[in-house]
Amino acid sequence: MEIVKRVRPYQQPLHRHMINGGKRAIEIAHRRWGKDEIALAVTCELAHRRPASYWHCLPEYEQARKALWNGINAHTGQRRIDEAFPPEIRASKDEQQMLIKFKNGSTWQLIGSDRYDATVGAGVAGIVYSEWALANPSAWGYHRPMLQENDGWAMFITTPRGRNHAKSMYDMACKSPRWFAERSTVNDTGALSEEDQIETLYEYQALYGEDMGRAQFEQEYLCSFNAAIMGAFYALEMAKVRSEGRIREVNPVPGYPVHTAWDIGVTDDTSIWWFQVVGNMILVFDCYTASGVGVDHYATICHDHAKEHGYERGFDFVPHDAKVKEWGTPGARTRVQSMIRERLNPKLIPLAGKLDGINAARITLKRCHFHPRCEDVGIAALEQYRREWDDEKKNFKQSEVRDWTTHLADAFRYLSTAWREVDPAPTKGPSLEQRLIKKPTLDELVKAMELEREAGHY
Repeated sequence: MEIVKRVRPYQQPLHRHMINGGKRAIEIAHRRWGKDEIALAVTCELAHRRPASYWHCLPEYEQARKALWNGINAHTGQRRIDEAFPPEIRASKDEQQMLIKFKNGSTWQLIGSDRYDATVGAGVAGIVYSEWALANPSAWGYHRPMLQENDGWAMFITTPRGRNHAKSMYDMACKSPRWFAERSTVNDTGALSEEDQIETLYEYQALYGEDMGRAQFEQEYLCSFNAAIMGAFYALEMAKVRSEGRIREVNPVPGYPVHTAWDIGVTDDTSIWWFQVVGNMILVFDCYTASGVGVDHYATICHDHAKEHGYERGFDFVPHDAKVKEWGTPGARTRVQSMIRERLNPKLIPLAGKLDGINAARITLKRCHFHPRCEDVGIAALEQYRREWDDEKKNFKQSEVRDWTTHLADAFRYLSTAWREVDPAPTKGPSLEQRLIKKPTLDELVKAMELEREAGHY
């Protein structure tokens, strides 16, 4: 059965790439570009060529229900899914699971990146990640092997949300001959006249203030990756991290232990940061987040990380709720007891309120140097961790938006308290050269001497 959909002129390059057999695509596009509509049209056509399972993933499961499953096209008054998948091509529709079965045997389902580890489907042949910049990037890591096994395709559609994992993916895609990558602003598509742009800008400024209104307009319509994320807790601090070049290749300095800071979840994410305190500097080497697994999984990650990078392990800093029972294991052990059993070295961090912890994180970020491994997940989470917006009062609440960034940000808050418990002096006394992983260059030697002076060793 041939499926015919209207494709706007500026949507045609993306549409052609996918319909002609493309496997990967990322579209960074302005508001009202029609990202979901063209993605649904592509999915419908490809689902009728190849009977299989297809998913459309939004950042949150409930958002998927509101925005697409129950969403109404204001111009036509019809449900968006009914326009995308007309009743005549459907065999059934499951309102509870947000799943449509087509007459040719294919299925299409809405899912959320906040529940990515609950998705199962060995036959999945295509996934659309909508609002990818707001989604949990771990979803792609979880789903990718499924698509690889089935020679499936993936399409990422979004407007920017700072220099996070969406920006990194776009930069990578621009260099890859296997990817389609496009950035479409209103100036590229002509979707808004100059007068409409000015009016929209003024509306944003009236709502959010002059500076934040302009930043919001540049983000939403000019697809700026550099615009400040509204309500971000660490916007200024993370901007300085970038402007001062503190995202760079940093390696563990021998003689100083590498510690971890944990935010522990059971039904939701557990997040971990790896860090080292050298003098008045905090070197942050890595981060990790996962859910649905036990302490043995995280212990393996920690032990393997130490072997791979060749450092002495220090403390595993955990919040006070680690004393509670239990970590999904029989025997009603506390989380601390479970960690000790897995040869970890848990240490409870001092109690602190959330606002105090956020202030501690702001101070800590001034000392931090991050390895680029942290970029796509950890740094992206810190840049995107933000307050809720109150539509009625037209200002930001004190409470945070709870999404994939929350656990990583909480773990960093614990790091910001934990590092003060660490002795910044080396545990052993190797020579300066021995404290460098590789044979030192002149610049590395000078840097190491600076670290020594800051630590007060000479």
